[in-house]
Amino acid sequence: MAIDVVALRAHFPSLAHGFAFFDGPGGTQTPVPVAEAIARTMTGPLSNRGTVSASERNAERTVAEFRSAYADLLGVPANGVVHGRSATQLTYDFSRHLAKSWRAGDEIVLSRLDHDANVRPWIQAAERTGVAVRWIEIDDATTGLDLDSYERALSPRTRLVAVTAASNVLGVIPPVRLIAERAHEVGALVHVDGVHYAAHRLVDVPALGADLFVCSPYKFLGPHCGVLAGSPELLETLAPDKLLPSTDAVPERFEFGTLPYEVLAGATAAVDFLAAMDPGGEEEHGAGNGIDGGADRGTDAGSREGGAPGASRRERLRRSLRSLHAHENALRTRTEEGLRALGDAVTVHTKAPDRTPTLLMTLEGRDAREAQAHLAARGVVAPAGSFYAHEVFAALKLPDPSLRVGLAPYNDAEDVDRLLDGLSSFLRAAV
Repeated sequence: MAIDVVALRAHFPSLAHGFAFFDGPGGTQTPVPVAEAIARTMTGPLSNRGTVSASERNAERTVAEFRSAYADLLGVPANGVVHGRSATQLTYDFSRHLAKSWRAGDEIVLSRLDHDANVRPWIQAAERTGVAVRWIEIDDATTGLDLDSYERALSPRTRLVAVTAASNVLGVIPPVRLIAERAHEVGALVHVDGVHYAAHRLVDVPALGADLFVCSPYKFLGPHCGVLAGSPELLETLAPDKLLPSTDAVPERFEFGTLPYEVLAGATAAVDFLAAMDPGGEEEHGAGNGIDGGADRGTDAGSREGGAPGASRRERLRRSLRSLHAHENALRTRTEEGLRALGDAVTVHTKAPDRTPTLLMTLEGRDAREAQAHLAARGVVAPAGSFYAHEVFAALKLPDPSLRVGLAPYNDAEDVDRLLDGLSSFLRAAV
């Protein structure tokens, strides 16, 4: 099967305004089922968590459904799922938790390919504890990671390796599993920034070898929040600073204050929406495209509702993300072919063969923000900047700003053609 993009686009009211959105790496548009789940939860009945009243039980169920959904999405136990305000906030929190055991003379290894959210928290924690920072450099020829530099950076003193699963500007997907295996050989933990990766590939945290993995639901059609996945056994060894009356249970010990139940419900609905993008054999069973109404039901790990008989949510996610990968790759190929047709005036800085449908480009002799404004005037949203990828831009000496084009599930061929036509007219105007 494949994704019915026309049917999928109908669930996004923002698309009716006529925009072609290529800013998915910064945050995607929101489908109706996600917004409805948020509204339905906020309008209750809803109270703080408990078991006495229906409103308390609604809160408890919302939290349980959230953990179950992200257990299915990420391939981890439900009690290894931690909610946070953002991936940045979670990384800062866990940098402090982990650094409690670091000592002067220890080392950590960071990657030049990463968003600053997976760099600065670790550097600042290292500075506070007297820990040395080593680097995995970028290979200029491939724009991927230089694994020889990684070997040189590792040592028996390495306590942590932090690496991205996919660059938010270049789309490069490094060999995380290999990096993790080498880190574990020297006794180090591995923290993976999966914010960009989780929007385009099915995540299997244990298969990646990640000890901790963060992602952001608003990059894959959900509300603004962050999710951290880790083994409950590892989480049990970490002691965060917290309020005295608050629970010490994992994962709740890492979630400070009252949880935003409406956000959790929206994040759960986003996972169900993803799982229903490719309905597989559902049509013959009268389930339609599987997207409508899925967000208002209780789900759990392995839920079989809303999918083909016998299909767990994890299996449906696997099918949908496989189809999404094919859809986005086809559009990426169409985009790249169109950019090549524009000649030497466009330079695409992404070179690695294994990558997400995200392209960073510069336009000969023109400011990328001028291109952004030109496209915006034509209803095409493609941002310009450095996108918090400070180390990437410095290592590769990339122009700041550069133009980033990132595809999302709701993009179609007409969107790509509008982008290419807009860039073409911009370049012609420059002559």
